[in-house]
Amino acid sequence: MDDSFKVLLKLILPDSVEDYFELTHHKKEGENLHIYLKELNTKPDEYRGNKLISKGFFDEVTIQDFPIRGYNVFLHITRRRWLNEDTGKVVFRDWDLVAKGTRITKDFAAFLKEIGRYPGS
Repeated sequence: MDDSFKVLLKLILPDSVEDYFELTHHKKEGENLHIYLKELNTKPDEYRGNKLISKGFFDEVTIQDFPIRGYNVFLHITRRRWLNEDTGKVVFRDWDLVAKGTRITKDFAAFLKEIGRYPGS
């Protein structure tokens, strides 16, 4: 993805999404714009001291975002999960912790709250 597209993407998505997700693709269908985001393989802060191995993804979750130029916007989010080799348990990023420990906008906090509703989807 070129730099000008990244700048444009930052203007239409909640702040800091690019810190945790990559845009995999997008498509326009009639009056709907679908944006597909996949969580990056970056170790969650709360598991920094553990050995984590990426174990794929949860099922995709779809969230409706603010309309853009008359288009309904749908964010299709695929969250990552890891195996914690120290405990043998599957773990995932705790979005409540991310929101509490950072300086983020209200929009991004609402985004995190919404995707946090689907921890094991």
